[in-house]
Amino acid sequence: MSAEEPTPGTVHLVGAGPGDPGLLTARALHLIATVDVILYDRLIPAEALQSAREDAELLFVGKEGGGPSVPQHETEDLLVERALSGKSVLRLKGGDPFVFGRGGEEALRLKQEGIAFEIVPGVTAGVAAPAHAGIPVTHRGLSTGVAFVTGHRRHDGEDDDGLDWDALAAFPGTLVLYMGVSRLEEISCSLIEAGRREDEPVAVIERGTLPDQRVIIGELRGISKVAAEQGVKAPAITVVGDVVSLADEISWRGTPPLAGVSVAVTRARPQASALALRLKDLGADVVQAPAIEIQPLEAEVPDLASYDLLCLTSPNGVEILFDRLSASGRDARALAGLTVAAIGPGTARALASHGVTADVIPERFVAEGLVQALRDVPVSRALIARAQEARQTLPEALRARGAEVDVLTLYRTVPAPLSGQALRRAASADYITFTSSSTVSFFLESSAAGDGAEAGSEARAGGEEGAGGAHLPLSPATRIVSIGPVTSQTLREHGLAPHVEALRHDIDGLVEALLQDARRRD
Repeated sequence: MSAEEPTPGTVHLVGAGPGDPGLLTARALHLIATVDVILYDRLIPAEALQSAREDAELLFVGKEGGGPSVPQHETEDLLVERALSGKSVLRLKGGDPFVFGRGGEEALRLKQEGIAFEIVPGVTAGVAAPAHAGIPVTHRGLSTGVAFVTGHRRHDGEDDDGLDWDALAAFPGTLVLYMGVSRLEEISCSLIEAGRREDEPVAVIERGTLPDQRVIIGELRGISKVAAEQGVKAPAITVVGDVVSLADEISWRGTPPLAGVSVAVTRARPQASALALRLKDLGADVVQAPAIEIQPLEAEVPDLASYDLLCLTSPNGVEILFDRLSASGRDARALAGLTVAAIGPGTARALASHGVTADVIPERFVAEGLVQALRDVPVSRALIARAQEARQTLPEALRARGAEVDVLTLYRTVPAPLSGQALRRAASADYITFTSSSTVSFFLESSAAGDGAEAGSEARAGGEEGAGGAHLPLSPATRIVSIGPVTSQTLREHGLAPHVEALRHDIDGLVEALLQDARRRD
């Protein structure tokens, strides 16, 4: 190797699990957050990629909506090319890379090219999906073995590996079939003809481990008809065997309250994760449409000892304040002796993570509520750490009391670019959530431009028009959820009437209000 040629990078062949991002391994999460290049498939959960470095190259090499796949040789060429350029490369594959994931082929190619690689196993759908349906693939007295089988056809029309139906029919255990939902009738008939029992229990598990998982149970002879009547689609796992009879007894997931409900989240991506996880735990299909980004500003934190009150109005402000303190060699001790006020519990939790307990938290999590909560607190000199675009309610109220007030502008909120696909999905969701005035303004701004305009023209909010005569880019069926009165006022100024407003003006209150509305609609 010449001095000019870079040292080849390492390729990591990593299983991303069956779909639930909570089933990613710790090693997979670490690699996602650190590598230079990520090649990923269609079934990779969107949350998995959010922790990737901002400068990481993300390359989609899967199949969209049943369309053509990226040829395997092209995927392997990309792995080799990026690794030889000196980059660390992650090949992120659904399930386990060595269970019908073609990881073996990629490993052999890398070995041939002399490129170092690592294999990181993942939770395979053939075990995880049945487990989430209450079906153990092995069980004493019912099945002492399990066979994993692909139901996929090659492009030449042959079974992927020339399946031996006689051997499969005679197998004394559970059969787990991947990628066979479109051939279910052919598969069931082949097994019966080869000697498998017609009345053997069968489960088809659609979107296993995900909030909207569905389980269709029947017998081998009629399962294809039942699945067709229920509209079962890929991705789905089929389980054939007496262990399916345990599903009712072992079923543990239940039906979450937001199952089948899609909810768009417009918060900035770093802050959206907590809300998205809450909604996913409740069964919602979460549409990530971050309309804003938080842009820290160059702000020098003054000597805090000269103040008797410090007000913080967001978790973002807390994090950036402590970043600025750290950069100047200070820490939480700089707040000693101050009365510290937080606008709400989220801001208070952010302070607590830095070892600071908020002295004042209002009952209403808006500026007016904080003004009320401070009415009996002596203040001569106050520092308010906040966003550039924050309202003047708090500083004006404190000045009216005779206090000297300084405002420390730590960050500003800017529009985040949204793809046309993200906008269209958000515009047609069952619910869309707005957690600040800026999420409203910037979401509508994105919708009015580029692909957003196209989304809006096809799905308008009841044909109404908002400020400036722009068509509102929401489906008439989409219900708008506001975190509080300030956000609701901004919505109205744009011609949008919120259907739901949180009584508690924080994320917990927003989720509770959405849940109550969903229950009423049911």
